[in-house]
Amino acid sequence: MEKKIKSVKDLNALRDQAKSDIELRTGEKDMRIVVHMGTCGIAAGARDILTQVIEELRLAGVESVTVRLSGCMGLCDQEPMFTLTDASGTEFCYARLDRSKVHEIVTRHMLENQPLVEYMVSSQSSKEA
Repeated sequence: MEKKIKSVKDLNALRDQAKSDIELRTGEKDMRIVVHMGTCGIAAGARDILTQVIEELRLAGVESVTVRLSGCMGLCDQEPMFTLTDASGTEFCYARLDRSKVHEIVTRHMLENQPLVEYMVSSQSSKEA
């Protein structure tokens, strides 16, 4: 599925895409998503979830989020999962994810500020910790 670079325009587009992908993983933003990528997570489909998260953020035009990876969280039976930390520091751990749930989380939680309790393992405010 790799595209051949046939012009300077193609090269510039590739550069811009690479910059965008790097910016997702660096810098301080309002929100953070940490995709849990331990062996159990990868076996359960965490790579697909990571790809879907990045694609949904791109499609929704969400730029105020950093996407990072981590290892196992110790809840192997709940994989694939990610932790979303909002601007207030509250962490929302979403579990047993699939493509449609990722779309719904980005749309409802991140864009409309409506957390989806039915997909969560837990939620914790950094002020409580």
